[in-house]
Amino acid sequence: MPPFVPPSRTTSMTVSHRQKQPVSRGGDLPFIGSLVRPVKALFGKIARIGIKDYPLDTQRRLKIVNVFSALVVATTFIYAIQLWLSGDASMRPVVLINLGLAIIVAFVPLMHRFNEMAGGLLLVLAEFTALIAFTSYFGRLGGAPLQYVVAAAAPFVIFESRRFWLVFVIVTSALVLHLVAWFQFPMEAARLHVSPAVIDSLYLQGAITTFGLIAACVYYAFGLVETAKAETETVLRNVLPDDVVERIKSAPGESIADGFSNASVLFADISGFVRLARGLGPEKTVALLNRLVTTFDDLAQRHGVEKIKTIGDAYMVASGVPIPRPDHIEALAAMALDLLAAVRDISTAENLAIDVRIGMASGPMMAGVIGKNKFSYDVWGDPVNLASRLEQASMPGRITVCPGCHSVLKDMFVLEPRGLIDIKGVGPQEAWFLVGRRAGAGSSSLPVQ
Repeated sequence: MPPFVPPSRTTSMTVSHRQKQPVSRGGDLPFIGSLVRPVKALFGKIARIGIKDYPLDTQRRLKIVNVFSALVVATTFIYAIQLWLSGDASMRPVVLINLGLAIIVAFVPLMHRFNEMAGGLLLVLAEFTALIAFTSYFGRLGGAPLQYVVAAAAPFVIFESRRFWLVFVIVTSALVLHLVAWFQFPMEAARLHVSPAVIDSLYLQGAITTFGLIAACVYYAFGLVETAKAETETVLRNVLPDDVVERIKSAPGESIADGFSNASVLFADISGFVRLARGLGPEKTVALLNRLVTTFDDLAQRHGVEKIKTIGDAYMVASGVPIPRPDHIEALAAMALDLLAAVRDISTAENLAIDVRIGMASGPMMAGVIGKNKFSYDVWGDPVNLASRLEQASMPGRITVCPGCHSVLKDMFVLEPRGLIDIKGVGPQEAWFLVGRRAGAGSSSLPVQ
């Protein structure tokens, strides 16, 4: 008979043999899917054992520990059964070691109820002990000592790098055990004397497992980094203009501060919203305000202007910042008209008396990023103050603009004299109502969701 070659484990000691399967035909795919789905569902349930009461970041880490432990249990148990069925009596101690390892590791998910690190520590202790035991039976060329190298990467995934000293102790312990296994268990000292073919098979399996687990750990770590970068960038682009985000990425420590010789700004305020909110209640009020602001955001994006912020039911948007554009006033005027139309549509759809006052001004201004923990992009200057005052002095359903805006818009838009408005800090200021576009000047609108 040819020498017995033990099948391998895929997670801890060895990797099981795979029989060659015929190439799957298209008609076999549903059958394969029907087999894979229950397995994925099972591992999904196992991944969630004992993690419910932990923060989301900790839950993600514990899911990895649970799935890894489940693979160890499954493959180790199968490996033990295969060795037992081989009928080789000399393999019985190895069978018992594998069964013991499978039973101990099965308790890893249950250890989370005591501490978020208890399960990982039990897994490490069980694996380190089992590898020494396997080395004592097959010798240092049996592949088991090689798997201590996995500890150079796995602890960073299981325990996270912020627990530096714990990770350092585990990595150092793995190095010491690897050296002990190599120098204390030469092949002549092995408890089982098997053929070179068996030893070669064990070493091959150990190498595959070691490289596979290290690659998986590094892949997972880089995946977390890429996910974190993507999430951070998404948040940045939600609160800052794209151009500013790129500048922050290229020069993280530099402040963002720019001056603009000419730009425009708009303030919009829902008239009577406080009174309306009293009758709607919290849930309906938030839903209505969210619908309005979402619609305003869509308009800002469509017209290429920059939303600055919302303050309660007030909405502020600028044009010509952070990237200057020659038609900043026209773009902002077009948005203002669409904004009025959108509010009317929502008012009709909700059967509520909703209206908006708008003020708009232009001129030189500054812009930049302020804050440390909750930073924001903001604009300052006389046009900002003027637009705010014009909004306050405007009327429901009307857009009030300053002289600078009037001089640019008068040829393309219809404007009505508003008369003099007493502006705090400025004095009497002539203003106009922006009514609409002149015939043939084009129009823009955004369907209301």
